[in-house]
Amino acid sequence: MDEEDRGWTELMALIEGLDPDDAAREGYFEEGWSAKDALAHIGTWLAEAGVAIQRISSGTYRREELDIDALNAAFYAAMADVPLSDVRTQAVAARSRMLHEWGTLASPNPEADWWVRKSGPDHYAEHVPRLRSWVEELGNGRAG
Repeated sequence: MDEEDRGWTELMALIEGLDPDDAAREGYFEEGWSAKDALAHIGTWLAEAGVAIQRISSGTYRREELDIDALNAAFYAAMADVPLSDVRTQAVAARSRMLHEWGTLASPNPEADWWVRKSGPDHYAEHVPRLRSWVEELGNGRAG
């Protein structure tokens, strides 16, 4: 939980340090993503984790093969035109729901733990270093 909280706090501090124009500027990721797109990507995976954990709790979860590339493409298409303020709200709400669902489990569950780790601390660790560099590049006027 501490690792999740530290990663989330750094992610949000980096995003909050950007004005909306810089947050929407392409270049964070080779494929043209912006920092806003990265937050939307993380937020949609947090939402997916919340749904999976709720299904685990209710006994309706079936481990299925995830087509991560297809889901990433669908999530990007759904969130690409969403304003930063809404992306931020969605990510915060998705994280809250995921953590709530995880906290309501009657007993520890390896599947739920996997979802929390995969969409939370592991995912933050995958994106925060590049986001940190991107914010620095923007601050030094080298981006764009």
